[in-house]
Amino acid sequence: LKMDSSKSSKDQTNKVMIPVKEQPSSSVHDLKFIYSYLQKRTIRGSRPGKSVHLAEAEIRSLATKARDIILRQPALLELEAPVKICGDVHGQYYDLLRLFEYGGLPPNANYLFLGDYVDRGKQSLETICLLLAYKIKFPENFFLLRGLSPELDSMDQIRHIARPTDVPEHGLLCDVLWSDPSKDVVTWGENDRGVSYTFGAEIVSKFLKKHDFDLICRAHQVVEDGYEFFAKRQLVTIFSAPNYCGEFDNAGALMSVDDQLVCSFQIL
Repeated sequence: LKMDSSKSSKDQTNKVMIPVKEQPSSSVHDLKFIYSYLQKRTIRGSRPGKSVHLAEAEIRSLATKARDIILRQPALLELEAPVKICGDVHGQYYDLLRLFEYGGLPPNANYLFLGDYVDRGKQSLETICLLLAYKIKFPENFFLLRGLSPELDSMDQIRHIARPTDVPEHGLLCDVLWSDPSKDVVTWGENDRGVSYTFGAEIVSKFLKKHDFDLICRAHQVVEDGYEFFAKRQLVTIFSAPNYCGEFDNAGALMSVDDQLVCSFQIL
């Protein structure tokens, strides 16, 4: 894979939406409400838009409808390029809007989100509602993941996971969500999180060779430049929440994979 990066200015002068209460739609299932909701977002540099006041029943409907769609799709997603890949968002709603500004709006752009949608940030509810609304509106263009394991021998193990399910304290599902790369180990090591493992460059190389993959793309860790390579560019960590929690001076990144499988990065 050829890698290229184009860094954009970390502009913190975004215009934001001003919440204005409106009458909720009568039904989320006919997608009219979804369409209205998606239209009332803002694009950086434009006039502030309006947000939609969501009743509890509508939020439940969003979650239920999205759940039904996700459960109908396979646990192991096999997507075709081109696709935009996003890492942690952590409830940073206006940074999520910037991701869509940089990458384009569905269905003109296909998206894969790698997890960590909520908590830490101040607008977790707005963030997850927007992501679920896009999933409902564009189910074949918009994909949400929930998070390497020494127990992973075949992709069929992921493909055959029965859902819904709880994440156990040990085993494949736990490791897929919680394991981290580490320069301090060669194979497997203890994880400072207190759960799962760390893995070294040798594990990455063996995994890619065994499954005939070129690159592992994962999230779940803050990295200074928004993306960071590991194991001789065989693994990349993507983090899409810039200035994380207002405590880190990190950039956020959006990874693009074009139809020739050439990868590039845009920096928030």
